[in-house]
Parts: sequence; C-alpha cells; structure tokens
Amino acid sequence: MARCAAARCRSGCGVVLLRVLARDDLIQIKGTIVEALAGGNYRVKGDNGMEFLAKIGGRMRRYHIRVIPGDRVTIAVSPYDPTHGLIVFRGG
Repeated sequence: MARCAAARCRSGCGVVLLRVLARDDLIQIKGTIVEALAGGNYRVKGDNGMEFLAKIGGRMRRYHIRVIPGDRVTIAVSPYDPTHGLIVFRGG
C-alpha cells in the first residue's frame, strides 16, 4: 500500500491506495467449461485439474461472444485468489 500519490497532491492527506493488478500479473490457464451457472458465471475445469468459477471478460461481453459447456477457453486468474477468474479467450 502507498500514500496518496496524485500528481498535484501536496496535502499529505494520508489516503491509502490499493495496488491494482495489471493484465500482465494475471495467470493464464487453459481449460474447458463444465457448467453454466446463474448470473453469467461458469464452472471451468483447468488442464491442471483445478476447477475455477469464472465470468466473461470485458471484451468478450462487449462483442457478445457466447460460450457454452464443452468450449475450450483461456481464463485469467489472480495469484491472490486462484479459485476465481475471467474468461478472456474462447477456443484453442
């Protein structure tokens, strides 16, 4: 955590900022969609044998790319919570 680092902030206000993960910090895992759940969630079984709860990523949602059980997908998983992820690519 860091102190307020705004460009023109000289007040030393003490606001604590959380570090936001960049796209490069996420772990890319390939897997297969096992089940479509309510609320736009999917259960994905990774090639490494682990199961993840995943949502559709931003660009896939923007361009209305649909996924169904049985599709091969790539998910981006945070190193801080390896049980949840974002579906970032369909196919492959």
